[in-house]
Amino acid sequence: MDRDVIVALDFSGREEVISFLDRFSGKKPFVKIGMELYYAEGPAIVKEIKERGHKIFLDLKLHDIPNTVEKAMRVLSRLNVDMVNLHAAGTTAMMEAALRGLTREDGTRPLLIAVTQLTSTDQESMEKDLLIKEPIAEVVMHYAKTAKNAGLDGVVCSPLEAAKVHEVCGKEFLTVTPGVRFAENDKGDQKRVMTPEEAKKIGSDFIVVGRPITKAADPVAAYERCIREFAE
Repeated sequence: MDRDVIVALDFSGREEVISFLDRFSGKKPFVKIGMELYYAEGPAIVKEIKERGHKIFLDLKLHDIPNTVEKAMRVLSRLNVDMVNLHAAGTTAMMEAALRGLTREDGTRPLLIAVTQLTSTDQESMEKDLLIKEPIAEVVMHYAKTAKNAGLDGVVCSPLEAAKVHEVCGKEFLTVTPGVRFAENDKGDQKRVMTPEEAKKIGSDFIVVGRPITKAADPVAAYERCIREFAE
């Protein structure tokens, strides 16, 4: 896939989502469906948005025993989404099981990426809450290498870590980076952030942008700005 902007559909239900997507009469954005929307509307909203012509990143961050994750991925694979994810902290065995479940009989499957550390996590909270004492950059790189060795396509990471991930895992290993804001935007609950232009310069393959687009006075204009700054 070429570099692209993924719009986070952080809405509580179908009505809000369809009203938002109806604004886009031209290019159909690549969109992310997260837990809130999926749990509210179920697989039906995924199928409806796919039928409208959008690529979909299904962001459910699976993390369970390998057998459970394999079976869950087999179900998600039938939704014909373009990208799904899990937590790298679930271990190599879980990631390998996810790949088995995700791969269809004809050998095709969605992209599978692993979450390294959430962009709301910083060094202090990682040490205090998770008892992980190593520098956060080292932890992210270790998770990325583990995901690559398990056969995954890439990782979710902070844009601050994307260049290093490519250095460690190769240019073909995808980096999907949330925590992207326009320079004038408030950071919200994200602690490790970057602008679209900066994310492009350091080599992010995909940026995930939510509130700077969905809460903008003109979401289409905000999306088009992201495309200009990042994808063109």
